[in-house]
Amino acid sequence: MFHHVSIGVSDLDRSAKFYDAVLGALGHERYMEKDGTTSWKSNAGGGVFWINRRDELTVVPDDGRHIAFRAESNDAVDAFYQAAIAAGASGDGAPGFRPEYRDTYYGAFVLDPDGHKIEAVHLPAA
Repeated sequence: MFHHVSIGVSDLDRSAKFYDAVLGALGHERYMEKDGTTSWKSNAGGGVFWINRRDELTVVPDDGRHIAFRAESNDAVDAFYQAAIAAGASGDGAPGFRPEYRDTYYGAFVLDPDGHKIEAVHLPAA
């Protein structure tokens, strides 16, 4: 459905290192870099995730927004969470099943260095 998604960050270098670790755990690699922006793309194809430096950034906590990245397995969700915490994220929902969404929904939530809520989710086909 989406071609790309982008978010603002206050420190491009810090956030790029964070997303290298977090998205690397899910099999994504840096895709393109330009002045003030960096992106990642999955080796399997699909949409592109961008971060863009913003001098004035306001992230509203718990406003209902988050970005969920597809994981190929529950182990990949676990690796995402561990990489995120090691890279400075705050946990916002440890890895586990979320039966309130679907019986097989396995996900983890973190807040990135600027407070953006991101998730990794593995949802096997029914």
